[in-house]
Amino acid sequence: MTQPHTTRPSLGSYAVVAALTAVTALSACGGGARAEQPTCDEECYDVIALRAVREQMKVIFNLTLQGKPVGAYDITVPCPLGGRARIFGSATSNAEQGSTFVDLTYVVEACTLLQEDQDPKKSYRLTITGTLTQKGVLAVQPTSTSAVSIQSDALTVSGTVYEPPVPYEAAACVVRLGQNGSRISGDFCGRERTVDL
Repeated sequence: MTQPHTTRPSLGSYAVVAALTAVTALSACGGGARAEQPTCDEECYDVIALRAVREQMKVIFNLTLQGKPVGAYDITVPCPLGGRARIFGSATSNAEQGSTFVDLTYVVEACTLLQEDQDPKKSYRLTITGTLTQKGVLAVQPTSTSAVSIQSDALTVSGTVYEPPVPYEAAACVVRLGQNGSRISGDFCGRERTVDL
């Protein structure tokens, strides 16, 4: 009786099998590659801060005037995460157009706003101090478009922007912005900046 002939695999065969096993294992775990984190430079940091300033104004407006009848107002409220804000001026509504005409001044004293977002370019923890004016039309209904000017002669914004957090400081910042729809653009701390809300 003859023995069957067997061949032993070569060392090269073992190497190929090991390499294929490693590739398969890495593929099953997502390839081991990390998604690239978006980069953020000085302009990006300013845009995050600009977004925070506009959001802070929105929070203050909603805490004080949202749902109130039209007219003249002078209201001071605590900010949700510390500090306080005073808003005064007038707001008149046009129900047919779905808009509110505003001529308002915001006096913001160390109001902190925190936003954590999956998009690192929308994450911040900033404290805002200064006086801002807002004049124009705020959209209340989707059929209307916001068109307002936002100005300050000396706004201070400090804290962190981005994720992971990066320190941010803008002191005595001059603000000359226009909002058209969901886009805000203009001069922010001596630099031209644009943000889409």
